[in-house]
Amino acid sequence: DRKKLDSELVDFIKKDKDKDTVQCQLCPHNCIISLGKSGICGARKNIEGNLESLNYGVISGMALDPIEKKPLYHYYPGSGILSIGTVGCNLHCQFCQNFHISRFFDDPNSIIESNTTPEDIFKSVKGQSNFAGVAYTYSEPLVWYEFVLETAKILREKGMKNVLVTNGFVNPGPLKELLPYIDAANVDLKAFTEDNYRKLGGKLQPVLDNIKILYDAGVHIEITTLVVTGFNDQLEELENLVKWLSEIDRNIPFHISRYFPQYQYDKPSTNLSFLEEFNKIAKKYLNYVYIGNTSFDNNTYCPHCGSELIKRNGYSIETVGIIKGNCWKCGVKADIIMGDIRD
Repeated sequence: DRKKLDSELVDFIKKDKDKDTVQCQLCPHNCIISLGKSGICGARKNIEGNLESLNYGVISGMALDPIEKKPLYHYYPGSGILSIGTVGCNLHCQFCQNFHISRFFDDPNSIIESNTTPEDIFKSVKGQSNFAGVAYTYSEPLVWYEFVLETAKILREKGMKNVLVTNGFVNPGPLKELLPYIDAANVDLKAFTEDNYRKLGGKLQPVLDNIKILYDAGVHIEITTLVVTGFNDQLEELENLVKWLSEIDRNIPFHISRYFPQYQYDKPSTNLSFLEEFNKIAKKYLNYVYIGNTSFDNNTYCPHCGSELIKRNGYSIETVGIIKGNCWKCGVKADIIMGDIRD
């Protein structure tokens, strides 16, 4: 049974045979799950005393995308990537843009079809020209842990890249086991106070710790923060966020994303003037700041001399100012991973 998790795949599980409970230790919820029940994410269930993954091999979406859509602006710009996703999530954001798949397990009558293998994913991207590999995205990929781990291992053996688009809410043990196979990640840092993270059903500190773990492991990381009206749109909180990020590395690309009403949240879209003000603050701390879901300038400029390095028109990319990895004008190294996507 490929879905049974108390196997040689992982050991992030504790059992209490006297109580017929299992404790999932994949994420900081550390759910203690009674017989026949599921954890907070909905995707991991106690079946006959065994913890099983309900979303192993379940594909909710698949698309060939420009890598900039993840968003990754400094990782093989202009290349493509196969985006795949599953169902379930270990947070519960009222403004979730993919609620129909993240909250899939809220409906007890949901029908699950589990028939995709890691080998199928490899076949889907094999032979594609100018494609980096696979991005695990849409819903939270870390609650799809076993499938992602197995698929990532196969792709790494074949010289392809693995990208996580994640909320970063996972325990350090599972993350560190996955890290050797992950090349890049965009982490959704949703707020910068514990109080706001509690509103989403999570905790801030584990996410911050995991961003640092990813960075220290040499994974290319970019950060996205959705600025939500009436939730995290406080300049003090947002300034603290970018200041903290700059203390790791001011060259980490930072994506400010504009919120639009969605799911259970109907407050007005993020004020554009507010985004512009935050953008100015963020650029005091970080060298590369972009605003998504708007028509703002998202070109990449050299932080040393201001010369244009990459021109973006939607998802149309033109490298205009990089020669042999350096700014053409001042010669300073460009903080962008380019070159052969199979290297």
